[in-house]
Amino acid sequence: MNVSIIAIGDELLIGQVIDTNSGDIAIRLNPMGWRVNDVQVIADNSDDIIRAIDRAFEISNVVITTGGLGPTKDDITKATLCRYFGGELVENKDVLENVKRVIERRGLQMNELTARQAFVPTSCEVIQNQVGTAPIMWFERDGKVLVAMPGVPFETREMLDSAVLPRLFSRFPVDGHIEHRNVMVTGFSESLLAMTIAEWENALPDYLHLAYLPNAGIVRLRIDGHHPDKALLMSEINYQHSQLVKMLGTEHVLADKDIPLEEILLQLLIDKKFTIATAESCTGGNIAHLITSIPGSSEAFKGSVVAYSNEVKHNLLGVSEASLSEFGAVSQQVVEQMAEGACRALNTDCAIATSGIAGPDGGSDKKPVGTVWIAVKTPTRLFSFCHRFPGNRQRVIFRASMASMIMAVEEIRKG
Repeated sequence: MNVSIIAIGDELLIGQVIDTNSGDIAIRLNPMGWRVNDVQVIADNSDDIIRAIDRAFEISNVVITTGGLGPTKDDITKATLCRYFGGELVENKDVLENVKRVIERRGLQMNELTARQAFVPTSCEVIQNQVGTAPIMWFERDGKVLVAMPGVPFETREMLDSAVLPRLFSRFPVDGHIEHRNVMVTGFSESLLAMTIAEWENALPDYLHLAYLPNAGIVRLRIDGHHPDKALLMSEINYQHSQLVKMLGTEHVLADKDIPLEEILLQLLIDKKFTIATAESCTGGNIAHLITSIPGSSEAFKGSVVAYSNEVKHNLLGVSEASLSEFGAVSQQVVEQMAEGACRALNTDCAIATSGIAGPDGGSDKKPVGTVWIAVKTPTRLFSFCHRFPGNRQRVIFRASMASMIMAVEEIRKG
């Protein structure tokens, strides 16, 4: 099934807001074998919206729009869809009651503008928005469907999963069976990985396809399969998945399924009954943030010391003043003492420590911007490594956080 996405809003075109809805929609459709033909980002302009819908329907059977459904004057999507599909805007009592429930849950008072959300085109079927006030509208014409969704990302995500996608998949069932398998790989560049597994990849059956999805320090390999015989597909994709994992080896396979790196680390700690802390300078608590974003992290994560200043490194983590003076904060000696100090201060089995120069200033010839020392302490080993990360400040922090967790997984696996 072919799908087109239209993201509506002046704020998207001027960069004030980033369009994340299109990616959220696509990532949910692709595993079901649906193809996103195109994504259009357009202004809050009625003629532009109509032209975008015409173009989308030329190449797709399903169109999903996001944005422009609010109660203010700049939100014109609802009126434009009424113009496109016919009918008139009338108050829908069920929508009004739903809006009242949502407003009451938020502890707010209904006002005249919010009440206007209950006006919807008579040409659509309403899907009640359980997490927001903008109703979702389902339009059909000549066997094709347009679904108008709110622009608020969490509303779009939740209502896609709970109401919209199940109905679309029922309305347009996929022919055949679809399966996916993932492998999270480290220690390879994308090109080197492709060369390493080229013979295996070239021998895949024509109903299996391999996708490469690189990130900082990780390449996610996804095997996609589509075949009318479900038993055959399951057997072959499971076999090829196991062959790929075996070929790459346990030292390079972080996980044999698609889960975040922080979840891989957390599950490993829980399995080994280890606890961990972080001592972060240049990453500013980002590693702790990533780990604690995973439900159940309290089973293994005890806490973090954001030791940004030398004073904190010395007073809270026990880094010696001599090391700070002789080698500098961004050094092997200091980062290893930070890791040991975190284990001691927070009474953990393991620790991750970072100290570096995220930029844009602060670098030197010997220690340029992007220099980051990372140390990992386990019950049996203390290991450190100096990285040189390219990119701006945010990129250095992100790459340092990812590299730290990869190092931690590798070191903890060693025992």
